[in-house]
Amino acid sequence: MSGNNCTAVTEFIILGLTDDPTLCVVLFVIFIGVYAVTLVGNLIIIILIRNSSQLHTPMYLFLSHLAFIDATYSSIVTPLMLKNFLVDKIRIPLEGCVTQMFCGGTFGMAECILLAVMAYDRYMAICRPLHYFTHMSTRVCTLLLITSYLGGCVNACIVTGYLLNRSFCGPNMINYFFYDYSPLVKLSSSADNLYNLVGILPAASTGLAIVITVLIIIISYVYILFTVLKINSTEGLCKAFSICSYHLTAVTLFYGTVIFIYVMPKFSYTMDENKVVSVFYIVMIPMLNPLIYSLRNKEVKGTLRKFMSRKYHLFLNSTQ
Repeated sequence: MSGNNCTAVTEFIILGLTDDPTLCVVLFVIFIGVYAVTLVGNLIIIILIRNSSQLHTPMYLFLSHLAFIDATYSSIVTPLMLKNFLVDKIRIPLEGCVTQMFCGGTFGMAECILLAVMAYDRYMAICRPLHYFTHMSTRVCTLLLITSYLGGCVNACIVTGYLLNRSFCGPNMINYFFYDYSPLVKLSSSADNLYNLVGILPAASTGLAIVITVLIIIISYVYILFTVLKINSTEGLCKAFSICSYHLTAVTLFYGTVIFIYVMPKFSYTMDENKVVSVFYIVMIPMLNPLIYSLRNKEVKGTLRKFMSRKYHLFLNSTQ
């Protein structure tokens, strides 16, 4: 990992969001609350879908995996960020940095692909209702889920593989709150033409995946829009809107921040702005997704009420 004229860096120091002690305490309290809501909210979504036969449909199968990805993705980054509010500097070996980046990259890209899969699922439900359960069979759903996770893993392998072949022998302080690709590449000392040429591959891989998933979402919703415009009944329009509204909200939040961080030119925003958007993307969105899908979904709300009522009656019977 090191060149002939330098000593290899074996660990990195992460500086975190801020070095203001008072602000650190305030942010720690806020984000530990956000993290708790994220874990509890996504766990509730998973439990409800797994335990309610009414929700055993492809749409809710994908939603349960989205909840799993959100909880896992947040757990990869948030605990490190919380620790950084309590400790001035966190030192982690290069292997640990790469491991965190690989796991984060896997689940981050898996969410991109899964949101596209969910858009396709809504297209099938609205535009091809008579063939929905034929085209969205258990086998097809399983293949789509495998594609989501495998696609995330392959992209993460490309990104981390490139990073592992670079040399680190300069500064080892990362002005960020987790170990991401861009901050680590900036600290590497490999600057020859071969490295620069190979370095196009990770960016191209991530960019291509984002473009393809966005196109799938756009095309799916264009077809949905044309189909909805042909619906004459108010009930049909309300049902179609209900099916799509919460997914569109989640897609807008997720891709809005992803495009800002990974697609927009770096000179168009500062590092502090990047940190704020990254916090929203990594910490806040995994908390908001279960709220979006539970508060705006009648079936989930109804199942949650039944689940809570059943647990309440079981509690009363056990105390008598």
